[in-house]
Amino acid sequence: MTNQAGRPGATPGAAGSAVDAPHAEDVTEDVTELAAEVRDLARERNAVILAHHYQRPEVQDVADYVGDSLGLARRAAASGAPVIVFCGVHFMAETAAILCPEATVILPDLEAGCSLAASVDGAAVRAWKAEHPDAVVVSYVNTSAEVKAESDYCCTSSNARAVIEAIPPDREILFLPDLFLGLWLERVTGRRLHLWPGECHVHAGIRPEDVDRVTRSEPDAALLVHPECGCTSQALAFANERTHVLSTQGMIEFARRTGARRLHVATEVGILYGLRRAAPGTEFVPIRDDAVCGYMKRITLPKVRDALRAGGPVVRVAPDVAARARRAIERMVAIGG
Repeated sequence: MTNQAGRPGATPGAAGSAVDAPHAEDVTEDVTELAAEVRDLARERNAVILAHHYQRPEVQDVADYVGDSLGLARRAAASGAPVIVFCGVHFMAETAAILCPEATVILPDLEAGCSLAASVDGAAVRAWKAEHPDAVVVSYVNTSAEVKAESDYCCTSSNARAVIEAIPPDREILFLPDLFLGLWLERVTGRRLHLWPGECHVHAGIRPEDVDRVTRSEPDAALLVHPECGCTSQALAFANERTHVLSTQGMIEFARRTGARRLHVATEVGILYGLRRAAPGTEFVPIRDDAVCGYMKRITLPKVRDALRAGGPVVRVAPDVAARARRAIERMVAIGG
């Protein structure tokens, strides 16, 4: 089953297709001056700046908190700030708007979308549920608010396993939209899931042959692999003490404690900045240099500054959709990871 869904900034298309995201312009202004201006504006506006690990380094540097989708959702919910500047992609800002209805949630570029979120919409989920009326619907956080509103649980890669294991074993589960994450969950939980055939075009592009290339050239190579990757099954096939399938935040935490000399990384390359800060004595090598999410890179320091100046663009979620989505999101925030 495939579906198309046009979300802001997302490239609609059949799930599984290769999608090239647009790349944002390079920053030409002085980064130090821009960063100082952004921090001054944030103080004046009483704003908190949240940034995902895949953001540009200079954007991560001005953030009050850098994290993965789960950590950012939790931080947004706990911030109490009247203004949240979300340096990520559209579905993340929607999640913050749902969890913080009194706050003004700003996304510096509304075209920062997600190819995975674009693979399914609310109507498709309703049709799928009609085919499985007794099933529990678990949606990955990389989905629109309207999809979350049709879901029983949301999850991130940090707590997806805990969410699946929290569901009674006799219940049928519809898992969407990431196929590779779903296949990994089947393997580690032993549960049979109905899987939506969606994918992140960046992670899906990291293929089994990339793992083969690394393991042939370095038989003792240590691997960090995100479960959304198209190479996850291949990595697990060679699973040993040097292969670690981890969430985005899990990779950062592993880097802090490992003491390894060299690690190969299979995820979006933006995480390398945080990994190198977490473990400056470790060499981090991307399995693919071109694993770049152009949507994440749309957020630049000038756009963050301009958004703080203007007080927008603001991301809003219709109250009825937000009310229905909040239950699934709050379960995600509460469970594990």
